[in-house]
Amino acid sequence: MVQATTADTALDIDDVTIAYIGGGSRQWAPNLIQDLAQSPISGQVRLYDASHESAAQNARFGNWVQERDGAVADWSYEATDSLEVALTGADVVIISTQYDPAETFVHDLDIPLEYGIYGAVAATIGPGGIFRAMRTIPLYREFAAAIREYCPDAWVFNYTNPVHFVTRALYDEFPEINVLGLCHEVLGTRHRLARYAREYLELDAERADISVNVKGINHFTWVDEARCRGVDLMPLIDDLAATDVAHQEFTWDDLEGESVFDDNWQVTWELYRRFGVLPAAGDRHLIEYATWFMQGGKEGLNRWGVQRTGSDYRAKHWTPAESKQTTDVEAWLSGEKAFELTESNETFVDILLALVGETTYVTNVNLPNVGQCDDLQRDAVVETNAIVTANEVKPLAAGGFPRPVRSVIRGHIDTIETVVEASRDGDVDHAFQGFLVDQQVRTLQTEDARDLFAELAAAEADYLEDWDLEGSAVLTESDAYRPE
Repeated sequence: MVQATTADTALDIDDVTIAYIGGGSRQWAPNLIQDLAQSPISGQVRLYDASHESAAQNARFGNWVQERDGAVADWSYEATDSLEVALTGADVVIISTQYDPAETFVHDLDIPLEYGIYGAVAATIGPGGIFRAMRTIPLYREFAAAIREYCPDAWVFNYTNPVHFVTRALYDEFPEINVLGLCHEVLGTRHRLARYAREYLELDAERADISVNVKGINHFTWVDEARCRGVDLMPLIDDLAATDVAHQEFTWDDLEGESVFDDNWQVTWELYRRFGVLPAAGDRHLIEYATWFMQGGKEGLNRWGVQRTGSDYRAKHWTPAESKQTTDVEAWLSGEKAFELTESNETFVDILLALVGETTYVTNVNLPNVGQCDDLQRDAVVETNAIVTANEVKPLAAGGFPRPVRSVIRGHIDTIETVVEASRDGDVDHAFQGFLVDQQVRTLQTEDARDLFAELAAAEADYLEDWDLEGSAVLTESDAYRPE
């Protein structure tokens, strides 16, 4: 273990105050409300959102859930339009926000495609991921400053992508903040390994039975140890890597009808064969860090069983918070749809139970590197396991990487760190340096990279107000920069 993250104030299991920034969420907030209702923890939740109407609806839903069968905890919910009111005295802060994808995400996907960059997600790295970070980081610096003022000892849970950029920016603004960056990709790998343990070793295995030594950066994590209740799974992984299970090829016709979120694990297997460590994120995310698999456009991507998440999907399924298109909350509240309490697969309640001192819990978290990844840059945000106990999170030393893997990871860290540094004073040209060394962008000539950067900046200028667009030499020299 390495240096622990701790807070000065102990949590009371019967009286936890949660501030939820982005509390108008149409998916994660309703799941959280149901998880809390079935937990042994009680308290109050203050929901803050740019769309107060959405936060207010979730508050009504939260209080309504408390009256349902199976709700054993005692939680109260209120919506507020004041960040100060939401944060003051909070024990826990959850951050989960999203800009209007129809005005942002669609550009992240479509404009790089015009330059031959065929990404699958465009959410956490590459041109789209970098611009998502540039939109998000300035606001999160404001959140970090507000947390410093109103609840400096709070435990902060960041679920907002790009997790590594955002978590790093929160620490950059307020170094003493207690932020955990969380993501379920490693949990998905543990689910998959449990399935293999059942199918091939006839073990009675669930996700909780699988332990892994995980290390890397978010969405580009790796595993070099895996066990199921003490049974070493690496020999099984070695065997499977040589079978037809791990050597499948796909066409568009094969994938038609599959969800874009289906994971065929063929990128995972190929990277394991080449480098000897197992990736622990979905293939659709891995390809944006391991960019070999993006070459060849649609056919090249589909060959590995990966589909591109198109901008039409983002626009339809992630409409603005004012829309009632993608939530069941209103239907449940009105009685139009039957409601039954369910539990999500998220780890928030498990972590919170450990922080209040009820259990000890081990899970993957994103934290600044203080030695858990010993051959990566210190202070860069890395993802490893951590032990969570009463008011303390101790990241576990996970070791290093084979040189080729380390080289690729370090390159992505350089992009992340450069953009975070640039955000301190809104230096667009400095941010472009991070953009230019991104491993997707490096497939372009420098002038084309400049024009791609400029075109994205022009399309999303309304969301980049904290950046000095007018003072940028890079944007000035590009004919592609023509903001509306």
